[in-house]
Order: sequence, then structure tokens, then C-alpha cells
Amino acid sequence: MSRPRSLHELVPSPAAGFDEPFAMLDACHERIQRTLELLRRLRVHVAARGADDQARQAARDVLRYFDIAAPQHHLDEERHVLPALRASGDPALTGLATRLHDDHGRMEASWAQARSILEAFADGRVAGFDASQDEVLQTFSALYAGHLEAEERIGFPAAAARLDASALGAMSNDMRQRRGAA
Repeated sequence: MSRPRSLHELVPSPAAGFDEPFAMLDACHERIQRTLELLRRLRVHVAARGADDQARQAARDVLRYFDIAAPQHHLDEERHVLPALRASGDPALTGLATRLHDDHGRMEASWAQARSILEAFADGRVAGFDASQDEVLQTFSALYAGHLEAEERIGFPAAAARLDASALGAMSNDMRQRRGAA
């Protein structure tokens, strides 16, 4: 029997290169949104049909993304986007930088809870999500959704407008090096 197909295999991943760091951040957001949609579909599937191989694979896919890629993305923002917002001198943007930084901490704490639920499900230790577990997964998703919206609507455009070619080059190099890309 072939391995169950995941959403990530069915929907092509957005392509972006390190030479355009804000395009890379946007592509990461698209992947986050796709992974959150996979989590939503998993919750619906499990509620309707319970655990099966495809559901457990979906849980593993969500775990892999938020364990590996999401922390790198948050670090990109902490090192490059938030400092640009703070340096703007605009109280609205400095406030946004504080909120986005605080969001990262809340999302990390929420992920720790969601991770333990998904890991138990993926490993077959539980066959579904009770109401409190489902609420943890929903809270995690909602935190991310609000965070992404603020970054895309205000944070990324404002930060990009404040970074010159040299700063964008340094951002690109940092993103590339931390990921071990050539």
C-alpha cells in the first residue's frame, strides 16, 4: 500500500528565493496558512471519521512544519522585521513590533500544547481529540491567523520600506546561512 498523500504533496509549495527576503517571508506565510488548513482539515476528519493512516500522516506533517520551518521564520522576523519597525520611531509601528514579538512567545507556548496533542495522535497513543484538545488546536491556529494578518497588512510592507539594499542583502545572507543554503 502506498503512503497516504498529504496536503503538502497535493498543493505545490510557493517558490521564493533568498535573494528576495520579503518574498521568502510571504512564501513562508503561504506555507503556514496551508499547514494551518491541513490542521483544520485534520480536526474535521478526526471528528467525522476518527483516526486513520491519512490523519496520522497529516498530524506528522503539521508537526514537522511547526517544529522545523516555523521557528526559522520567527527568527527571520525577530532579526530583521521587528528591528526595522522599532527603528521607525513611529509609535504605531513600535507597538506593532512589541505585539508581534509577544505573539511569537504566545505561539511558542501554544505550540507546545498543540504539539503534545498531535504527537500523541500521530504516534497512535490517542484515537481522537476531546473538546479541550480541539480547543487547544483551534487556539493555536487562531493565534497564527491574527499574527499573519498583522504582518502582511502592516508589518512586512513597513519594514521593507525601511530597509535599504545593503540591509536586504544582509537579511538574505542571514536567512540563507541559518538554513545552510548555498
